[in-house]
Amino acid sequence: MTTTWTKERIMADAKENNVKFIRLMFTDILGTIKNVEIPLSQLSKALDNNMTFDGSSIEGFVRIEESDMYLVPDLQTWLIFDWNIASDDTKRIARLICDVETSSRELFSGDPRSNLKRVLEEMKELGFSDFYLGPEAEFFLFKLDEEGNPTMTLNDHGGYFDLAPTDLAENCRRDIVLELEALGFEIEASHHEVADGQHEIDWKYADAVTACDNIQTFKLIVKTVARRHHLHATFMPKPLFGINGSGMHFNMSLFTESDNSFYDESTRSGLSKTAKHFIAGLMEYAPAFTAVCNPTVNSYKRLVPGYEAPVYVAWSEKNRSPLIRIPAARGNSTRVELRSVDPSANPYLALATILSAGLKGIREELEAPAPVDCNIYSMTARERLDQGITSLPGSLQEAIHELKASDPILDALGPHISTSFIKAKTKEYEEHAKYVSPWEIEQYFTNY
Repeated sequence: MTTTWTKERIMADAKENNVKFIRLMFTDILGTIKNVEIPLSQLSKALDNNMTFDGSSIEGFVRIEESDMYLVPDLQTWLIFDWNIASDDTKRIARLICDVETSSRELFSGDPRSNLKRVLEEMKELGFSDFYLGPEAEFFLFKLDEEGNPTMTLNDHGGYFDLAPTDLAENCRRDIVLELEALGFEIEASHHEVADGQHEIDWKYADAVTACDNIQTFKLIVKTVARRHHLHATFMPKPLFGINGSGMHFNMSLFTESDNSFYDESTRSGLSKTAKHFIAGLMEYAPAFTAVCNPTVNSYKRLVPGYEAPVYVAWSEKNRSPLIRIPAARGNSTRVELRSVDPSANPYLALATILSAGLKGIREELEAPAPVDCNIYSMTARERLDQGITSLPGSLQEAIHELKASDPILDALGPHISTSFIKAKTKEYEEHAKYVSPWEIEQYFTNY
């Protein structure tokens, strides 16, 4: 039975488990986890929503003259970590995930978590009750050097579903799974992925906000446990040339109070009109939300043909080459899988834009094209053109251009977040454009 946390229960649980420090965690616009750590003596103050921090020091938050902000803990995110902070393993650390309020005690429009909640309220106005997400986040493991710094040496050269001794990370993955299960995750699968040194751990779906909280917790646990094994875990989309990159597929379902709105037993496919409209919305606005779901220059080294990443805007009930796939399960398990998202994305912002795109499709009753059940990778450019199959943006610069031209996706982010996000990402691709890469030295240095 799930515990309903109150201030009194949290205070008692902290005392019973000898918690000494609490991390008040939140996420900035770029998706980086931030925290203010407090001693147990300040927990009551934090639970009364009276803990302040300097928002001007956080990427995309506020100016220095507006710096005082409040952290408002979500009591249902109370969690005690399973690691110790000293030789005395009875001294423990807990966490609370927080929303952010301004100095005037209003929800901060630049807080990604609160922004997702705003979009979910718009969903409820259309008559839906819940939006569920099951993510599939991939990551790489690299070795650390003798001083504990990350190297570019992969931990193993295993392949998809390989076993030890080819897969040398089994023990690390098992420890990650055990840590996650101790924190309440319901793990469904853990395995080596296609590329050397690449891994995936899947867990049960949850409501939208909880699922995004879980993604952030997952990243923290993976990195922490990997370091115990003298490894560096990275969620960088494409850390190495010539092998598959890391994705974070989003499996999504939309519910009313009574049932799964994506399922209709009377249709051949089992998909409802609502599901088809949702898919059409995703396809219509995919070029714009790609900037948010694939937010780094490096993301576009993954979104290229030949490495299983989805490049083409299409959908299918069968094959895995299009942007959108419909897994085989039906009934309440009917879901839409968006395959372009990568793990560098801020999950709260990514899901807000994706949900908004799907709701736009439902609201306007957009029609999805026919599914594409052949391998798009093997089609010629002419064949793709004849079937109306377009491509996702090929660079961060192109994606930001699409985002700036899309009012619905800008609205999904809100003025504060969209302005700050575009400013930060424009700076990123402009800086990258000036960088002289090793590839350029290799190609041009002696030839010209």
